[in-house]
Amino acid sequence: MLIGDVARRSGVSARMLRHYDSLGLVRPTGRTVSGYREYSGEDIRRIFHVESLRSLGLSLREVARALDDPGFRPAELVEDLVRQTRERIAVETALLTRLRRIGAAEPAEWEDVLQIVALLHALGSENAANRQRAALSSGEEAAVPVDALVEAALGEEDPVVAGALRWAVAQSGEAALDLLAEGLASPVAGVRERAVRSIAEIPHERAADLLQGALRSSDSAVRGHAALALGARGAPGAQGEPQGEQGAVDVVPTLVDMIVEGTNDVDAADALSALASRPASADRIATAIVGRLAAGPDELPARRRLTQALADIPGAVADRALAELSHDEDRAVSLTATYLLTLREARQPD
Repeated sequence: MLIGDVARRSGVSARMLRHYDSLGLVRPTGRTVSGYREYSGEDIRRIFHVESLRSLGLSLREVARALDDPGFRPAELVEDLVRQTRERIAVETALLTRLRRIGAAEPAEWEDVLQIVALLHALGSENAANRQRAALSSGEEAAVPVDALVEAALGEEDPVVAGALRWAVAQSGEAALDLLAEGLASPVAGVRERAVRSIAEIPHERAADLLQGALRSSDSAVRGHAALALGARGAPGAQGEPQGEQGAVDVVPTLVDMIVEGTNDVDAADALSALASRPASADRIATAIVGRLAAGPDELPARRRLTQALADIPGAVADRALAELSHDEDRAVSLTATYLLTLREARQPD
């Protein structure tokens, strides 16, 4: 079969067939009396083999080696091709994401596009200072797409940069909440924690709803941050309102647990103090603390922390608890309770 016929039947151009010939990859085994290349059936089969291997991403050199080297082992090459393909897909996916984000910002001028690209690059910089500057300037020169800010905030491990990114995300308000809600469901603990901390800084009713849901999380760190944030907001369920099956989750037990565990215990005690603004709330919170003391935490430091947590809880329940604790067998607990009682008496009006 002559080269033109082979090109028509195989779909490989005559120019490429000549190139294969020059490389020694597919050489026609015959010549006509006029000197034209003549391909045999075996030659055509080899052409299809070459094209099949090229479709997998092999270079012509790798194709030649695969077809001619008896010791060639395809598994290693296929594994390498898989790796290269994944890398290429990752690069292309990143580019697609960047283009979509730029489009979502609706830039009016090319200068806007360049500013957004610069900020997106800075958010992905290996230099923490660059990431921080990008976060703080995200709303000044160009509007960084919300999903880019949220992605950066959920992945940021540097505490200083993370704070700047939480601030930037908070400026986006409600628009960031759906993406942050996805972060709460992440299998990565660090992402879940960064998500709940970002939600805590958004002053929106839906943010409070997400924080309420976070109180049901199996992740204690997520529950803790949610409880602190809700406590600071005067959380529903913290002031003694009735709790329906689908109602707000009471933050008090989580805050008391944090004191027992010594996890952000000072912040938890401050949150309980802030919530104890009404007599009914104060007595309920004091009862919860006393109940944990009665349960007898295994470690003495936990009992001391619980005693200290009663310091700013007003009301008769806290007074009685401190009076009893002033005679506690743990001297540190009894001294703390006695001191707190003295302070409370000094604050009483004459």
